[in-house]
Amino acid sequence: MRCDLHVHSWYSGAADVPVLEHLGRECYSDPLEVYERARRRGMDLVTLTDHDTIEGALRLAHLPDCFVGEEVTLELAAGRELHVNVFGIDERQHQKLQSRRRDPDAFFAFVAEERIPAAVNHLFSALTGERLLADLRLPLGRLPLVEALNGAMPEHHNERARLVGRAAGMAPVGGSDAHSLAHVARAFTTVPGARDKDEFLAGLRAGMSVPSGRSGSYARLTSEVARVLAAGYVDAARDLASGRGSALRLSLAAALVPALPLLPLVTLAIFARELRFGARQFRAFETAYGWRPPLRRQAPRGVSLGEAA
Repeated sequence: MRCDLHVHSWYSGAADVPVLEHLGRECYSDPLEVYERARRRGMDLVTLTDHDTIEGALRLAHLPDCFVGEEVTLELAAGRELHVNVFGIDERQHQKLQSRRRDPDAFFAFVAEERIPAAVNHLFSALTGERLLADLRLPLGRLPLVEALNGAMPEHHNERARLVGRAAGMAPVGGSDAHSLAHVARAFTTVPGARDKDEFLAGLRAGMSVPSGRSGSYARLTSEVARVLAAGYVDAARDLASGRGSALRLSLAAALVPALPLLPLVTLAIFARELRFGARQFRAFETAYGWRPPLRRQAPRGVSLGEAA
């Protein structure tokens, strides 16, 4: 069975970018539209992984081919972050996970105790901000899964995450990280032999997962940002027509119009920064932890990189 294990909806909330956070949202996709798009593109199962909420996923939970997911923001020291996707959870588990997201040790312990399939996301990406090398190592071997194919990330990012996850004995998964309907299910995870969602989730727990699809590119990034911005302007126009729009949001939307033709240059700068950040972090990680030997013989699940070396 196939499922896109990283996809967003309207419920992911406001954009987490200066200025744009006042203008619009991370995503404008309705959960049911995400579901329909994913099924049309060949997904057997559907989940949503909105930021720190399951509200959108619960709108689909009554469907037999859906399960609840979430992208949890682990808050580290000095405002640093790690993002972790969790799958097949219920409302009680969501609340427990959220209550532990400022305590990574407690979070990892709860995931292990509840046997929740969980994956650390886009490990070498700059989009979650600056991180210490210890932050990158923190989830390795302590979560069962690593996102080794993120449809929004450059191929080199995904390959580095796959190698590091393999060294730590973590199974690879994939997802589109779509913030617009256009990119839903462009990357996904297959669990061979699964016949329903319970067997799919059991396969994730057992590490029987195969990521498939396309990595990200400059064109994908530019397309995604343009689509989200366009949806934001449509939403702002609706608010204006209904008399609900805030003066700040409308002023920002108007002020940004002359800059819209520069969008390809902005996304080019973002993509170039991603490439530099990922390469720099990976080289530093490789030097600090010397994990290359385990790549020739996969470390047992749960063994730390240092122990495996």
